[in-house]
Amino acid sequence: MEKQISPAIVNTYFVPSAQVLVTLILGSESDSDHAKKIVDILNEFDVPSETRVASAHKVPEKVVELVNKLNEDPQPQVLITIAGMSNGLGGVVAGSSIHPVITCPPAQNLEEYQIDLNSSLRMPSDVPVMTVLHPKNAALSAVRILAEGDEALKQKVQQKIEEVKGKY
Repeated sequence: MEKQISPAIVNTYFVPSAQVLVTLILGSESDSDHAKKIVDILNEFDVPSETRVASAHKVPEKVVELVNKLNEDPQPQVLITIAGMSNGLGGVVAGSSIHPVITCPPAQNLEEYQIDLNSSLRMPSDVPVMTVLHPKNAALSAVRILAEGDEALKQKVQQKIEEVKGKY
């Protein structure tokens, strides 16, 4: 299903295409609940997203093909990878992507974080992956990256900051 870009996102810095602004790439379907938490926050900012499943370990060629297609789109975008256990996905995506890559591991508990986190944090040189542990913060990071080139989105970010500060 093709999604349209919200008029609030369009500005003079880029011409929107059929692609979305944030693509979530999941290592498996079991990561869908974690991805939904990210998508819900993106929706609050009217930032379109698309979710795809492609395991870096099981179908690396599918991951690279997806990234290559995203690289052809000139509009600003952010990729968020979600993979547990041995997170090869973030590195494989970042190794080929011209767009910023955030990885948000879907650990269910402290033990999983302690065991699996290093595969998200320790990337080889020239493979820039930002690791953000909380799904809400991963979404907000993507929004702030995109807001750098979009004044309307930047205003929404500022409003959210003021809303949070107003609670304290």
